[in-house]
Amino acid sequence: MAVTIKDIRTICTAPEGINLLVVKVETSEPGLYGLGCGTFAYRYLAVKTVVDEYLKPLLVGRDVSQIEELWQLMNQNGYWRNGGIENNAISGVDMALWDIKGKMAGMPLYQLFGGKVREAVPVYRHADGRDLQDLCDNIQKYVNIGVKTIRCQCGGYGGGTYSAAPAGTPAGAPKGVYLDAKTYIKNTVKMFDFVRGRFGDSIDLVHDVHERIAPSDAVQLARELEPYHLKFLEDPVSIEQTQWLARIREASSTPIAEGELFNNPQEWQYPIANRLIDYIRCHLSQIGGITPARKLQIFAEQFGVRTAWHGPGDMSPVAHAANVHIDLAAQNFGVQEWSGIEPPNFVIQKLSGPHGALLEVFPGLPEYKDGYVYPNDNPGLGVDINEAEAIKYPCNPEVVTWTQTRKMDGSLQTP
Repeated sequence: MAVTIKDIRTICTAPEGINLLVVKVETSEPGLYGLGCGTFAYRYLAVKTVVDEYLKPLLVGRDVSQIEELWQLMNQNGYWRNGGIENNAISGVDMALWDIKGKMAGMPLYQLFGGKVREAVPVYRHADGRDLQDLCDNIQKYVNIGVKTIRCQCGGYGGGTYSAAPAGTPAGAPKGVYLDAKTYIKNTVKMFDFVRGRFGDSIDLVHDVHERIAPSDAVQLARELEPYHLKFLEDPVSIEQTQWLARIREASSTPIAEGELFNNPQEWQYPIANRLIDYIRCHLSQIGGITPARKLQIFAEQFGVRTAWHGPGDMSPVAHAANVHIDLAAQNFGVQEWSGIEPPNFVIQKLSGPHGALLEVFPGLPEYKDGYVYPNDNPGLGVDINEAEAIKYPCNPEVVTWTQTRKMDGSLQTP
């Protein structure tokens, strides 16, 4: 007799002050349920509505084993498809169904993908600083705990904090996060010169442009960073300007990672098939969950493109676990972004504060050790949720300000 979907619930929680949304799919088998991530931190209520009001009525009573069928059904049922809100809603259910599949098989999820091709997943961490010396001090802290790849920023993504318009902008320019592209490029090159002078080639370095400059400026930046041998330059252009990747490729040998904001296959097929990028960086819930991510990973492998899935603080530990399970079984894995969540038995001086609340809400996280992340071998994704703890940390629906990025003339720039 088929195991069917009995109920679907959304759980919204913010144990670290970042809005997270987890979908819980309960089944007709007592005690059998799955968890998935549908976190769209800045539109979480919209995702919740899609899951609660549309996907739940669509799916209750259906066979949990038919993951591909149900993914296609969710994707097509609303007619218009491939938007971030719908994809995150679909992802929450999709990941939960894979979690259930692993639990029914009695296997960790990577086994259902063909088993491990590596024992653990190398990760990279983020280092920032008030100035170059502060940045290098923070890099050294990561080096001391075994991190071998580090993303370097100085003062965030090239801009300051959300504030009144600075000097040099037009009268009446609105508040925002202001960025002067020329100054940013000059300071970024100076930053990598300083970091390489301090650490030599002993570590791999990454930098995130975050789409915050014009495509022609991205060409210049990639060329000027060439002497510093980055592992990759991340998201140098926006998803609307990916044809500029060919110009960057012509101008520089700096490896390119792209795709944090990709939503659908039409956005990643061209740069992968034309070998315009070296790493694909999609956010798993943004593209619809584990089902499309596995297809993307296998597609990228055919063209020599490696994975470097998005792994920030604004995705739940359920999605971090999904990243790791795919990584373990992927021949074309490159490196995994890791936002700094470690189990309690891993004791270091945290650079961004303790994660006790997050760990209490989400038991079963993969474990960091000496530059690598190791999953547990629990069936499914291996991460659970303590709903009694989750409810203690309500989400915040306030208007987002960090995405209100502006050029020096006051006009908006992609964030």
